[in-house]
This record gives sequence, C-alpha cells and structure tokens, in this order.
Amino acid sequence: MKEETSKFQNWILASRPKTLLASVVPVMVGTALAINVGEFNLLVTLIALVCSLLIQTGTNFTNDLYDYLRGADKTSRKGPVRVLASGLITVKEMKAGIFITFLSSFLLGLYLVYVGGIIILVIGILSIIAGLAYTAGPYPLAYKGLGDIFVFMFFGLIGTMGTFYLQTNEISLAAFLSSIPVGSLITNILVVNNYRDIEEDKIAGKNTLAVKLGKTFTQYQFIFLITVSFLTPLALFLFFDFKIWIFLPYLTLPVAYNITKMLFRLDGEQLNKTLELTAKFSALFGILFSAGLTL
Repeated sequence: MKEETSKFQNWILASRPKTLLASVVPVMVGTALAINVGEFNLLVTLIALVCSLLIQTGTNFTNDLYDYLRGADKTSRKGPVRVLASGLITVKEMKAGIFITFLSSFLLGLYLVYVGGIIILVIGILSIIAGLAYTAGPYPLAYKGLGDIFVFMFFGLIGTMGTFYLQTNEISLAAFLSSIPVGSLITNILVVNNYRDIEEDKIAGKNTLAVKLGKTFTQYQFIFLITVSFLTPLALFLFFDFKIWIFLPYLTLPVAYNITKMLFRLDGEQLNKTLELTAKFSALFGILFSAGLTL
C-alpha cells in the first residue's frame, strides 16, 4: 500500500524542488558581478532571491494546473509525479496557491522597486505575466514552441542583469555576456524535459520546440547551449579584466560530456536522471562561474 503524504509534502512536490536551483543561479551570478565592481547589498540579494524562487514556484504551480487541464499530464507520464494528475491537490487549491505565491512575490518585490525604480517594477510584472502565460491563457508559450526563449530570457538575461542592476544601478556588456551561460544551461533543463516528453506532448497537442523540430534538433540544441556556455568565460577573459579564475567552470567539462552522452543514448523514463543531472550541472557551473567572477 502506498504511503500517504501530508498536504505540506504535496505542496513541496508541486513546487518541483529539484528545479528551483534555476532561480538561485541568476541571482548568484548577478551578485557576483556586482561584487566584482565593488558593489554588494545583502538585503537586496536576499529579497531578489526570494522573489525569484516565488516566481518560479508560481510558474511551476501554473504549469501543473494547466498541463492537467489541457490533458498534457496523466498518471502514466514518464516524468516525476504531478500533484493534480495524481489527485494530491485539487484544482481549487492550486488556483489559490498560484494567487498567493505570485502576490507574495509582488508585495516583497516592492522593496526592490524602491531600490531600483520603475524598470524593476516593469521587470517584476512582466516576469509574473510570463510565468502565467507559460502554460495559461489564450496563447500558452510552452504549447507554441516558445518555452525555450521564455526560459532563456527570464532566467538568463533578465534574472542575471536585473540582479546586477539592483546592486549597481547600471547595465554592462560583461553583465550581458555573463547572463548567457546562466540562461543557456537553465534552458537545457527544459530541453531535456521536452526531449523526454516528445511523444506524450505530441498526443496532448503541446507543440514544444522539441515536438516541432524533432529529436535530432533537440540533441544539437543541447550541445549548442553547452558550447556557448563554455565559450563565455573565454570571452570575458580575453576582452574584460577578469583573472584566470574565470575558467573555474571548465572543471565541469567531464559532467557536460557525460550528460550529453546520456541524452544521445537514453530514452523515456531513463532521461529523468539526465534531467536531474542537467539541473545540478547548471547549478555547479553557476557556483564556479560566480566564484570566478569575484576572485
């Protein structure tokens, strides 16, 4: 007999905790860049981190709800358990959870608006709208092949450069370049997820980029995003005043090779491990990259 879980455990499951590192990395890298130029505000960093986590959690809740309502999530799915499809949380409860999570992020983010001005308010509102529009509304991004662009933009460019701006009140080319590997490797988490779910998504009418362009394209998209990520430290070293420590992320090259090999060799539920390792790789690269930016 299956052991029953508490409501709290069900909400933790719905937040998809293994993916939440994607919220931490852009704030971490943006803060590291700020430290590099002699700027750091601990309170701003902490609030930006909590807001980032809340927005991703709200997005994950929204995904769970609308993938369930659109028939994309079933109990027989290859990926991890989804709480609505499994009956662990009701539709009414999930709608309340989405509202509370996004409202909390907005209210907490008002302090960041006080610090960074109207541009931060615009970014915050757009981030919440995008989190909802990812699977909800009349033109759900994830169902139209735009999920990859959404993730790269908001978790990479906006998350990293926004954090840097909050600390320094400026935007730089170095900040833009540094946001590229952040967005690329977080996007690769989605790439693996969509690669695994191609057949199920086709049936459900979820036209992800992987569904539209096929498995071979998705495999090489994964390689391209990893390659771009490893080229960025080299560009920062050659064209900006960064020290040899900027190459610390190169320590993850064996991990990158292994997960790429897994993507080409595995299929179905076997790819759940690849997905987990891709998320961990993104976080490890981010930690080493942040260290390289500050040293």
